[in-house]
Amino acid sequence: MDPLKIVLWGAFLGLVYTYLGYPCILAVWRWWAGKPSGRGSSKFPTVSIVIAARNEGKRLAVRIDNCLRQHYPPDLLNIIVVSDGSTDETEEIVRQCDPTRVTLLALTEQQGKAMALTAGVARSQSEIIVFADARQIFSPSAVAELVENFSDPQVGAVSGELMLQSHSSGNGAEAAGLYWSIEKWIRRTESAIDSAVGTTGAIYAIRRSLFEPLPRGTILDDLLVPMRIAMHGYRVVFEPRAQAFDWIEQDHRTEFKRKVRTLAGNYQALMLCPDLMKPWRNRLFFQFISHKVCRLAAPFCLVALFVSNLFVMHGWLRYLFILQAIGYTMAAIGWGLRRLGVRERWTAAAFMFVMLNAAALLAAFRAFRGHAALWDNPRETPEADDGVRREESADNEAQLLRKVSRTSL
Repeated sequence: MDPLKIVLWGAFLGLVYTYLGYPCILAVWRWWAGKPSGRGSSKFPTVSIVIAARNEGKRLAVRIDNCLRQHYPPDLLNIIVVSDGSTDETEEIVRQCDPTRVTLLALTEQQGKAMALTAGVARSQSEIIVFADARQIFSPSAVAELVENFSDPQVGAVSGELMLQSHSSGNGAEAAGLYWSIEKWIRRTESAIDSAVGTTGAIYAIRRSLFEPLPRGTILDDLLVPMRIAMHGYRVVFEPRAQAFDWIEQDHRTEFKRKVRTLAGNYQALMLCPDLMKPWRNRLFFQFISHKVCRLAAPFCLVALFVSNLFVMHGWLRYLFILQAIGYTMAAIGWGLRRLGVRERWTAAAFMFVMLNAAALLAAFRAFRGHAALWDNPRETPEADDGVRREESADNEAQLLRKVSRTSL
C-alpha cells in the first residue's frame, strides 16, 4: 500500500476517534455501566480552602470574603492563603482578616504555585482540602456540594464546574463557551462511568490523607493530583452543582498563551508521572489516552492529513482536501476579523479550533525544551501596565461576585 495513503488514513482515523469516536464510546459506556453517585450524607467534615497567591492584593479581599460566606458551618471551614513571595499588599490584606478563620502562610521567596499549594496542605489539619484560585468566584453552596460527595468512601477527589461568563454575547465568546461545554460533558460522562481524567483547577477538593507533595514547577496540579489519587484506587467525580465563575478571555493572544502553557503541562505530567502511560499501573489508562494523549496528538494528525492529502487526491479524497482548505481559510478569516474587532460565529469556531491545535504544537516544542513558568500569568508587560490590568481584574471580580449573588437569590 502507498505509504502516503497509510499516513493519510492513520491521521484521518486518529482525528475521527479523538473528536467523535471517544465521545460516542463514552455515551454508550455510561448508558451500559454508569456508576451511581454516593451523595446524601449530612455529615460535615472539617474543610480548608487553600489559595496560592502571588501579588493578588487587588482582588484577594473579594475572594476571601466570597469563601467566608460559603453555606457551610463556619467553625468547620477555614481558609489558608499562601503568599508566594508577594511584593504587593497581598499579605497585609490577609492579616486584616479574622485570624481564627483565615491563616496567612508567607513564603519569603517565590517558589511557584506547586510548592505554595504543597505548603498550604501541610499547614492544614482538616479532613478535606478545597483548592481555589484568587481569580474565580464560588457559588454560595460550592463547598457543601463538593464535600457531600465524600460520603462515598470510594471518592478521593471531586471537581466542581467552571462557569464561563462573557462581558458580551459575541460569537467569539460563544465559540470558546462551546469548546468548554464539550470538555465538561466529557468529564461529566467519565465521572458517571468511573472517574474524570483531571479536575477543574479553579474548584476541586480532595481527601487530605491522599495528597502527595507536588514536584517543584508542576504546571497542572489539577491533573497530577487527581490522577495520582485515581491510581490509588479512588474515584475522581465531577460535581456540576459546585460552581465557580470566571470571565471568558476576550483577548485571543492571552488565551493562546494560556492554552500553550496548559497543554505543555500535559506533557510535563507524563514526565513527572510515567506510570500514567502504564496500563498495569493506571486503571484509567484507556480514558487517559483517549482524552489527553489523543488531544496532544491531534495537531500532528492534522498536519499529516493535510500534507499527505496534497499528494493523494483521487476520488473522494479530493473533496476531503477541499474541506480542509475551506476550514483553514475560515480560520484565517476569523483571525483577520478578530484583529478588526469583528466576530462571526462560523469563522470564530474555525479560528478557535485551529488556535487550540496550534497551541498544542507549540506546547510540544516548549515541553521538550523544558520550558515552564511558575505561574499561569507571568508578567509580560511593564509594571505600570500590569497595575492597570490588576485594577481592571479586581473590578471584574467584584462585578462577577455581584452577578453570582443575584443569581443565587
